[in-house]
Amino acid sequence: MSNRRKFVKQSILSSAAMLVGKNLFAHSAPRTEFTPVTVKDNPIVISTWDFGKAANEAAWQVLGKGGRALDAVEKGVMVPEADPNNQSVGYGGRPDRDGHVTLDACIMDENSKCGSVAFLEHIMHPISVARMVMEKTPHVMLVGEGALQFALENGFKKQNLLTPKSEAEWKEWLKTSKYKPVNNIENMLPGGEKNHDTIGMIAMDGAGNMSGACTTSGMAYKLRGRVGDSPIIGAGLYVDNEVGAATSTGVGEEVIRIVGSHLVVELMRQSHTPEDACRLAVERIVNRNPAAAKDIQVGFLALNKKGEYGAYALQKGFSYAVKTGKNSTVEQAGYHFK
Repeated sequence: MSNRRKFVKQSILSSAAMLVGKNLFAHSAPRTEFTPVTVKDNPIVISTWDFGKAANEAAWQVLGKGGRALDAVEKGVMVPEADPNNQSVGYGGRPDRDGHVTLDACIMDENSKCGSVAFLEHIMHPISVARMVMEKTPHVMLVGEGALQFALENGFKKQNLLTPKSEAEWKEWLKTSKYKPVNNIENMLPGGEKNHDTIGMIAMDGAGNMSGACTTSGMAYKLRGRVGDSPIIGAGLYVDNEVGAATSTGVGEEVIRIVGSHLVVELMRQSHTPEDACRLAVERIVNRNPAAAKDIQVGFLALNKKGEYGAYALQKGFSYAVKTGKNSTVEQAGYHFK
């Protein structure tokens, strides 16, 4: 009888210890679950740089009528693509070192469908070609001559994208520039103006679904064949309809190295705010190479499913545009190097 009592007592104590241990483990274990929260019936569109304000207005022509976010972002970024005065996107974009205007773009919808084109010449709206790649092919990305062939076969018209202004600036640049990569030359152009190089746009429609688009003519006077982050899903743009979306601008090589936009979205999945997620991505670039980061610009812009947005950059000066049913504003991002 005594042995039975000891056995029962030991069993109770062992079970209690196991229960306590299990509870302690459960309490200390990191949270992995994620519960998406969507703000419906409150569409919003955000985009990089101050010229994004006009692009947002075009996107709102879709969102304001209850349209789909995918249609909105395509229509929105087509505005700077067709603007000859915007020399970092589409028509009128500054050429590469050989005088060719080459364009990169990507688009992604709420179902993780995506399309991309890179090193595309002669087509005014690469974003629409990217969407056609997404919707008409089994592929994600087409590049160079293949992308051009695909565009022409699907009704796009071949055009000269090098405007007289951009051509004159390129010829002036050739007088003093050597044909080799020069650190940071892409970020400050002759005359002192900044080379912003990209519009990234993210929208959430009235149904609570998200899409994004990113399009650029790339770095001014880049080596022929260079492709940056803008057409690369996960680098220049990423959309996860459960969590949010992010886009980037600046020196694409640094964004590619950390898969920047995907990183921002994953940080939001871990419950970071959009601005904080962008800041942490920027800090990863800094930590990887502090000396090089001081001489370049990279910025991230993000929107989560609650309709919260935020941005952060390496340097002062990164602006972004926001459009809702009540407001249309241009805001300044926080930055790392004070």
